[in-house]
Amino acid sequence: MAVLNRSSRIETEYRSKAVAWAIKNLKRDIQKCCLETEKEGCVISLKRAAMEPEKFRVCVSGGCLMILASEDRGFIYGLYHISKELLGIQVFWFWNDQKIVPQKEYVIPKDYSYDSQRFAVRYRGWFVNDEVLLHTWSIHQRTQEPWEMVFETLLRCGGNMVIPGTDKNSRKYAGLASDMGLIITHHHAEPLGAEMFARAWPDLTPSYSEHPEKFEQLWKKAVERQKDCEVIWNLGFRGQGDTPFWENDPRYQTEESRGALMGKLIRQQYDLVKQYCPQAVCSTNLYGETMELYQKGYLALPEEIIKIWADNGYGKMITRRQENHNPRIPSLPPSGSRGRHGIYYHVSFYDLQAANHMTMLPNSPEFVKSELSEVLEHGAKEYWIINCSNVKPHVYYLDFIAKFWRDGTVDIPVHMEQYVKTYYGNKHTEKIVDSMKAYWKCALPYGTHEDEHAGEQFSNHVARMLISQYMRNTAERCENLTWAADLGTLDGQIKWYQKLCEKAASHYERYLLQCRKVSMELEGEPKRLYEDTILLQAKIHFFCYEGAAKVSGSLLCGLEGDYQRAFYLAGKARKAYMQANASMRAREHGKWHNFYKNECLTDMKQTAWVLEGLMSYLRNLGDGPHYYQWQRDFLYAEEDRRVMLVMNMENHIKNDDLFALMDEKWG
Repeated sequence: MAVLNRSSRIETEYRSKAVAWAIKNLKRDIQKCCLETEKEGCVISLKRAAMEPEKFRVCVSGGCLMILASEDRGFIYGLYHISKELLGIQVFWFWNDQKIVPQKEYVIPKDYSYDSQRFAVRYRGWFVNDEVLLHTWSIHQRTQEPWEMVFETLLRCGGNMVIPGTDKNSRKYAGLASDMGLIITHHHAEPLGAEMFARAWPDLTPSYSEHPEKFEQLWKKAVERQKDCEVIWNLGFRGQGDTPFWENDPRYQTEESRGALMGKLIRQQYDLVKQYCPQAVCSTNLYGETMELYQKGYLALPEEIIKIWADNGYGKMITRRQENHNPRIPSLPPSGSRGRHGIYYHVSFYDLQAANHMTMLPNSPEFVKSELSEVLEHGAKEYWIINCSNVKPHVYYLDFIAKFWRDGTVDIPVHMEQYVKTYYGNKHTEKIVDSMKAYWKCALPYGTHEDEHAGEQFSNHVARMLISQYMRNTAERCENLTWAADLGTLDGQIKWYQKLCEKAASHYERYLLQCRKVSMELEGEPKRLYEDTILLQAKIHFFCYEGAAKVSGSLLCGLEGDYQRAFYLAGKARKAYMQANASMRAREHGKWHNFYKNECLTDMKQTAWVLEGLMSYLRNLGDGPHYYQWQRDFLYAEEDRRVMLVMNMENHIKNDDLFALMDEKWG
């Protein structure tokens, strides 16, 4: 029998930064989980053994707790195994605020032994993308600590690689991720992890044809910077941002010319990497327009590189929609394909249209399981990179996919029940599970395909599209919206949107009531976590769709010339979006202080701000240029309103005050 307690020591002759980091974290966990004691605890001993990379054994031997492995990640996984299985520190303990109840000691059976299994997927990790919340958040006044927790959690999930942020962040945190034991890989728009051309030379046109030597200089510098790290080198050539290079370079107007240049530069990057790192692993993303070029035969690739196929941002393995272009081409290697294949998969996506960023993926676990099972059936098991964005809103699906990349499948009912019991406690499990299932049942279908369910961007970005078009030109339809509503008039598009949003608001209102009832039955930490996660997402969807429905009503009244009613409904919509934003900010307790402050992509507060502009515009149309009649209509008594000796006897009131008067009369 061995005993873990505060006096337990960790001994090893094996030294590396990554293992030292995991040892430090296990020591922290022991301190959290154990009370002071004078009793001697067992020694945790790390010893090298002839084992497959990443595999480990934990066993009791001679009163010691042994971790046997052959290299860094085997030891790291073994250390985190002790933390989870023997101390009870869960994988997402940090993100789900697990409460630790310390004990004097943890008794380990004398015959305890655990042998890890081979992962179903070889390279497994997260892309910390659209990381606007992590970008400005700090813990203990340290901006690095949130990133430490992202990388620790990924390792606890059995991950082994990461794209450690976007643009500047990816270079800023790559060293930390590498020090903690993760393989570094790169954004599909940042080949080799190189600095963007437009940042290095802001006054030059980012054209390879004009400045080949400058692009090559950036690539060489990136390889030299990372050559001593463990890297999966991502090769490719996209534009200055997440757009095709030909949007800024008119020389390439045919698919053949685009594919020829891209293939040439990928081969050039490949040769450069191999010059510095002969055993390097390389990959390229078949993403969006790149996949279309590849499948049409215009893009030739080195055979040994990993080809990364991508979902469309909604979990469906087809090409993504870009603006109004939506080809929906299957995005998987043909069954029996030669070579090495992987996937780029989103649990969070940002497309300024209908995706989810601040809320969970609106497509169900059954749908995700079906897609990922097909991925494995098609042999794409070399590389999985998951867009995790800011982690916290997406913890359930990150746990779900981590189970998948370990075992190759997930039993959904068993996993969901275990997840709920692990983080929300053993009470009211069935009701919490039911409220999770109801989340996907409420998701709004905005199109005819199985993946076309709307996240919170649909209730924000589409509302802003319609408002902008109304204020720009009511005689023309909103061209930004033809991907979803290819209708002939703006009036038709608004009515289409109104119908969907009223339906969604009704469903989410019932869902919010269901979640509030569950919350009332919970107590303590489970209640707080439920309100931070499931209940919060219910509020975001309800308030945003309520706001979107009111936006539609406002614009239709505006088209009919009823500017007072349009102004009022715009004010009601603004209030709803402000409630959505306030609901997030209200969940910023403890370490989460200011976590949602920089929510600037879906940006519900921005939608409210756009509605301020709409209200001013409508007031100008209906009450300008002198701005006295509406004030008289809602501020004055009837006998005073109709007497027009003086237009107004007070200062002109602001929009908020005028809306409050309307709400008092009409609300």
